[in-house]
Amino acid sequence: MHLGALLHLPLALSRAVLAALRGRLGALCWSLAPLSLHLPLPLSLPGWRRGPVPSPSAPPAPHRQREQRDEAAPTPTSVNYHFTRQCNYKCGFCFHTAKTSFVLPLEEAKRGLEMLKEAGMEKINFSGGEPFLQDRGEFVGQLVQFCKEELKLPSVSIVSNGSLIRERWFKKYGKYLDILAISCDSFNEEVNVLIGRGQGKKNHVENLHKLRQWCREYAVAFKINSVINRFNVEEDMNEQITALNPVRWKVFQCLLIEGENSGDDALREAEKFVISDEEFEQFLDRHRDISCLVPESNQKVKLRLSCHNFILWLARKISWKLTLFLLVLG
Repeated sequence: MHLGALLHLPLALSRAVLAALRGRLGALCWSLAPLSLHLPLPLSLPGWRRGPVPSPSAPPAPHRQREQRDEAAPTPTSVNYHFTRQCNYKCGFCFHTAKTSFVLPLEEAKRGLEMLKEAGMEKINFSGGEPFLQDRGEFVGQLVQFCKEELKLPSVSIVSNGSLIRERWFKKYGKYLDILAISCDSFNEEVNVLIGRGQGKKNHVENLHKLRQWCREYAVAFKINSVINRFNVEEDMNEQITALNPVRWKVFQCLLIEGENSGDDALREAEKFVISDEEFEQFLDRHRDISCLVPESNQKVKLRLSCHNFILWLARKISWKLTLFLLVLG
């Protein structure tokens, strides 16, 4: 079924489609349990909330069985919407590469977001690729405004490399945005160039400080995302992170994903960026006094990507474009 037709069906049918997806994803979580032994069971899909499970001591009355099944179904409370794979950077370790230029039309994207809100979405994060590349930021700006103004979501955020953001965007859309996360892997501009975050005559670090100031002026919470790799693993970022004072500093370990940044079909060759678990732990230990640091383990990322790949497979059975509303949950 074409997505355009799907989105014009009654809302009840849209709910049924999402319920079917939730059920299949719930089953997937159980199959992934061995990958996440550190998590309490039953395993929950990242970004989904499972309702209360009825006590097995007494079987429910027939008229309550369907209602209780609905209550037990996971709810997509937090959604990452990767609406584009296109990017103006070429980070050597990137595992979400530009294998397609497709971007869902704005109105169809809004209808999909409405469906997710109806299914229980509370948080939305827009990412890519580079989200500000589409229509010079107007596309993501209109989605941010829609989610805050029309859907009344309590948390609306964007992850960006920051290179294309201008103050005029903050003036127009800043009041609708709760959080802006900027990718910064090094405070050494030469290292940024080696990684693939070079901006030509522009300076990535200087731009980061400018964005931090705009976030203060327009009351947007500021976050930093860093991928720790072979070129920055020895760097001491304590002073710079403390000065920028983000609400959160999320730190990732460089990860290889077959078909994305590793293997014959990949658009990147990230092997030279890989570090060991021990080296990653040493980096974390060096920055242990930074209270806003949040490490993102490879195990957690792999679990999320496994769920993402399952959604891709399942959506091909229904309507492949539907996946663009669900990537990646968590």
